[in-house]
Amino acid sequence: MIYTCPMHPEIEQDRPGDCPKCGMTLEPKTIGGEEEEPRETRSLSQKFWIALGLTIPVLLLAMGHAIPGLNIDSIVPKQIGKWIEFALATPVVLWAGGFFFTRAWHSIVNRSLNMFTLIAVGVGAAYFYSAVAVIAPGIFPISFQRHGEVDLYFEAAAVITTLILLGQLIEAKARSRTGQAIKVLLGLAAKTAHRVRDGQEEEIQVDEIQKGDVLRVRPGEKVPIDGVIIDRRSNIDESMITGEPMPVSKHAGEKVIGATVNQTGSFLMRAERIGSETVLAQIVQMVAEAQRSRAPIQKLADTVSGYFVPAVIGVAIITFVVWSIVGPAPAMAYALVNAVSVLIIACPCALGLATPMSIMVGVGRAAQVGVLVKNAQAIEVTEKVTHLVTDKTGTLTAGKPEVVSRIAANTISERDLLQIAASVESQSEHPLARAIVKAAEKEKIALRNVIDFQSTTGGGVSGNLDGKAILIGKEKFLAESNVRFPEELTKEAHRLQQKAETTAWLAINGDAAGVLGVADPIKPTTREAVRELHEAGLKITMCTGDNQRTAESVARELSIDEFKAEVMPDEKIEIVKKLKSKGAIVAMAGDGMNDAPALAAADVGIAMGTGTDVAIESAGITLVKGDLMGIVKAIHVSRAVMRNIRQNLFFAFIYNALGVPIAAGVLYPFFGLLLSPMIAGAAMSFSSVSVIVNSLRLRSIKL
Repeated sequence: MIYTCPMHPEIEQDRPGDCPKCGMTLEPKTIGGEEEEPRETRSLSQKFWIALGLTIPVLLLAMGHAIPGLNIDSIVPKQIGKWIEFALATPVVLWAGGFFFTRAWHSIVNRSLNMFTLIAVGVGAAYFYSAVAVIAPGIFPISFQRHGEVDLYFEAAAVITTLILLGQLIEAKARSRTGQAIKVLLGLAAKTAHRVRDGQEEEIQVDEIQKGDVLRVRPGEKVPIDGVIIDRRSNIDESMITGEPMPVSKHAGEKVIGATVNQTGSFLMRAERIGSETVLAQIVQMVAEAQRSRAPIQKLADTVSGYFVPAVIGVAIITFVVWSIVGPAPAMAYALVNAVSVLIIACPCALGLATPMSIMVGVGRAAQVGVLVKNAQAIEVTEKVTHLVTDKTGTLTAGKPEVVSRIAANTISERDLLQIAASVESQSEHPLARAIVKAAEKEKIALRNVIDFQSTTGGGVSGNLDGKAILIGKEKFLAESNVRFPEELTKEAHRLQQKAETTAWLAINGDAAGVLGVADPIKPTTREAVRELHEAGLKITMCTGDNQRTAESVARELSIDEFKAEVMPDEKIEIVKKLKSKGAIVAMAGDGMNDAPALAAADVGIAMGTGTDVAIESAGITLVKGDLMGIVKAIHVSRAVMRNIRQNLFFAFIYNALGVPIAAGVLYPFFGLLLSPMIAGAAMSFSSVSVIVNSLRLRSIKL
């Protein structure tokens, strides 16, 4: 098995490990194993909870005096307390956080300084300074002692380690979920098939199918493999490929796709594509490749670290050298303390909190309005989105056919028209029939008894109601039965067809009595959402597997900038890639399995919560209510969060910019001032508090 880095796909090796460039855990290129929880996640979870359990008493010992009514020194004397802190903080830093130092060392060896370098320097400085202060306090000058004791920073080292472990755990769980989309896709495939040989039928496993095998598919079963029908006909639900709710009528000579569902008749098919050649296998591969191509949000921190880390280390070294040469006695002690002050004030706690705090609060606020964010990268990218590619069915529209128009002749009322049609269609399995029956049920119209029911595939149905001959179906079907059509009614039916409605004619005793228009209605909030997205500066492209006429009608009604009709999953992903190649930042919104590859390939995927598990797993953002207005809210959240992150980064660095020179001792020749590690730690803490308080403001953003 080959392992690769999600951030640097050029890194590949034949065993698990860490990326030599960024330190991230390498991931397998193919999904394998049935582990419920990856080994990395289990290890991080164990380390985090143990570290948390050890850090809490360290915090109480170090900060207990600040809690009213708790005199910690009377419970645990300082001389004993500092050794307890040392004993508890050591496994947190060196065992739970040990891999920080390992990855930092690799970053130095590979000359690719990253976030782990920064963490190791900061945590290491706080821990080892404190360890020396406990083991050999005599090397520190009196001016850096308080009540005869050197200040300790074990709590800073332990808390930073625990917080970063939490972030690593959350990130690992998010990465492990990317494989779930592929597992769901693989679960769609049929497990068994009925092979026919020499007139005998046998049940076999799908992976035993060979090209050319003849297979029988019964009603309600999944088509086992890609092939072609050789006998009989049926209606196939291909929504997992096309996203369209209307089953497709298939007859001998037409191709069928594995994992689609046979709805009505039994048929024989010949297997043509197996294994990796099938449409489902190709979609799985597209999703896997698109997910691996994502760049995590840590790229910004690593870029900053590439300059920040060597600069801080350089300043600390220069500080040590200068003070050891020209500093007052004891020169080495002053040199050591000032160098440590530089490293402590540069501790990355605030930098580490700057992004996750904003993300955490922003994601929580978004969830309150039904916008679920899968990972931080989705928030980062959504702010920059310039183009939205959206599916039609289930995204812009409701995704279920409904009776939207009723036109009755003068001889019958619209209510009677629906009652008669629903009474006859109640005996049919066709999706249009179900839509008509559902419309009657919605209006609480009682169905009447129909006899002599007959169904004509591809045409319509007939029956006898109270002695009257009833025909329902296509105009051609009724015409072949010599039905008489009023001119005005024909004009109205053609008007409905121009609006992309599927028409079902009804005739009574040879005379057309009315027509029903069935369509997939546009969601009530879609128009407002499209308008607001345009106001936000986004260009909208609609991609649908539906026909050209329907797509054009919906695009015109919603003022969509561009539309593509009759597209397959591989074409959707190509549309996304083409926009990205032109420099666009692309968001893809969809709800079906057919949208999964494009959702994963887009800069940010947005899934309707009413859609399939595959679409949701492939997307970075999920809209719980399946409401396009959620995209508008997601953009507002993203822009607020990224603005907040930039403010946090300013707070995180301003203290370093001001504090590092002071910690290095630049004010000592002029004012005799030095920044002790205690004050450096306070400045570090204050920068963290500033970041947290600023992040909490996101809870009040208006959506």
